[in-house]
Amino acid sequence: MGALGSARTQLTPVARIAFLAGAAWLVLHELHAVLDPSLDVGPLFSRYAHDVLLLLAGGLCVAGGLRRPGTERVAWLLIGAGVLAWSLGEVYYTAVLWDDSSPPIPSLADIGYLLFPPFALAGAVLLLRARARGAPRRRWLDGFAAALSVAALSAAIVFNTVLGNVAGDTAAVATALAYPLWDLILLGVFVGALAGTGWRMDRTWMLLAVGVSTFWLADSLYLVRTAQGTYESGGWFDAGWWAGLTLIALAAWQGDPPPDRRPADERLRAIALPLGFGVVGLGLLVYAGIADVNPLAVGLAAASLLAVMGRTVVVFDDNVAMLHASRDEALTDSLTGLGNRRALTRSLAVRLEELTAERPLVLALFDLDGFKHYNDTFGHPAGDGLLVRLGASLAAFMNGRGEVFRMGGDEFCALFEVGADGADPIVQGAAQALSEYGEGFSVTCSHGAIVMPGEAETAAEALRLADQRMYANKHAGRVSAGRQTADALLRALAERDPNLGAHAEAVELAVATARRLGLAADEIERVRHATELRDVGKVAVPDAILGKPGPLREEEWAFVRRHPVIGERILSGAPALERVAPLVRASHERWDGTGYPDRVAGEAIPLGARIVAVADAFAAMTADRPYRAARAPAEALVELRDCAGSQFDARVVEAFAAARATRGATVRV
Repeated sequence: MGALGSARTQLTPVARIAFLAGAAWLVLHELHAVLDPSLDVGPLFSRYAHDVLLLLAGGLCVAGGLRRPGTERVAWLLIGAGVLAWSLGEVYYTAVLWDDSSPPIPSLADIGYLLFPPFALAGAVLLLRARARGAPRRRWLDGFAAALSVAALSAAIVFNTVLGNVAGDTAAVATALAYPLWDLILLGVFVGALAGTGWRMDRTWMLLAVGVSTFWLADSLYLVRTAQGTYESGGWFDAGWWAGLTLIALAAWQGDPPPDRRPADERLRAIALPLGFGVVGLGLLVYAGIADVNPLAVGLAAASLLAVMGRTVVVFDDNVAMLHASRDEALTDSLTGLGNRRALTRSLAVRLEELTAERPLVLALFDLDGFKHYNDTFGHPAGDGLLVRLGASLAAFMNGRGEVFRMGGDEFCALFEVGADGADPIVQGAAQALSEYGEGFSVTCSHGAIVMPGEAETAAEALRLADQRMYANKHAGRVSAGRQTADALLRALAERDPNLGAHAEAVELAVATARRLGLAADEIERVRHATELRDVGKVAVPDAILGKPGPLREEEWAFVRRHPVIGERILSGAPALERVAPLVRASHERWDGTGYPDRVAGEAIPLGARIVAVADAFAAMTADRPYRAARAPAEALVELRDCAGSQFDARVVEAFAAARATRGATVRV
């Protein structure tokens, strides 16, 4: 049964009895008026009986409105006020003008009658705002088209007749014309309101529509017959006024409609009804070409066609917007917002057509290493967050250099033209952008790149070759045993004390410094592990010493100074990290020979250990401690330079400062 059948009424027992009694009286009246004029049920057919029904309808409408919340209460009180105004006008007409063959125009009855439409319209607008909030533009245009075409039809039939027969002074003419004008506005607005709700015929709007239509029909017949001089009180269609107002009052007692789960645009009536109203407007314009139709009807009919045309434009604009959105979604990775594989294929097809030997194009593929471990350790939501961060980091690095894509899973791609320094610096920078380190994890990437057109002529060939090189790089450069052992030790450190272990920034800066100093790839990897594991020996230092808030005694310092030696012994027990152990042992030595545990100095300290010492000191100074606040990075760099030549290697300090400046501009950790 849909929304119409599932909405619940809010009728109380008293209200239900009142409405049933009114319906029974209306049926009896029509039987008397149409089938058997001799039918007599005493006072129920007295001249004032219908006034009782009308006043009852007005009171019920107001009572139903009082049960509504917020805006709907105001809406129904306005509609109820209109019903009561019309009813009071009818009471005056029945008491004073019923037997008058030529009642005065205007009269007090006319005031009551003419107050109903503005009150009802104001209430309908408020009700529509409450129930159709957020409706799309095309639905409002449907409402305008429906209202205008129905108003045009009313103007052509009723207003035309009244206009041709109206006579009298200015007040009489204005009053006579006000009725058909208000009628066509009233009917048009209520039909337009139905269109504005997407033609959702719940009980409230159905009763309102039937009630207003019935009222309009009775009013229209009255106006036509009055203009023709054939109207008599108590006729069969007089019940149309009374039934219409009663139906409007009954609408005030209906419950809220259930949510419509079907999009309105999927229904045939969503397009059929607007086109139908457009046909009505077109038919009136055609009829106006062969018959006499008043200008108001012609203007309203033309406006209804303009509303239908406006709806067509709006629908076209919405469809174009949906097409663009669908196209963007088809070419965009939903997680990172980068282009997807389809976008890469399309971009490659375009770029290959413009490719020349003078402007070669580089296709680089990147596959994350350590991502599965990260996912397993921290969970898939954290893994998605990491992919988003790395994608943003890659996009920031490649901004102004080329295009970036996510191929799916943990695989990314970059497409760029070879720069003045060749392709390798950009590939390495992109690889750094796709790396992140932290407590218990290290995510890096393997990569493979090809240059077109020299190494591939087609997109499929380029992707195949780059993919082969990426996986060759992954297998050739993988130090799986060392990485796995380091990860296990980092996890043990984190379980012992989250403050132990290297800060992600310290690791990345140490690697960047080693690269700037020209260390080989395997030496850079040693520096990475040494920075991560420099505190591993502290697992043998008692918690009371590690967490002591005040200064340490000399015997406590002795425990602390032993941790590099203990760290060396731990790492030497793992063959994959045996070459890292000497760097950890020497990471607390000083350039001037006053460090520990061996008091070596200068070049005798391994270069990797000197790098670790600088990165460690910078991380310590820029982190909060229980006994002091973190220093600003600029202050920490000044301190490093002040200690260069005594505590630190001056060459390493300058390389570190340069690496940090470069990294801050291009890579997000």
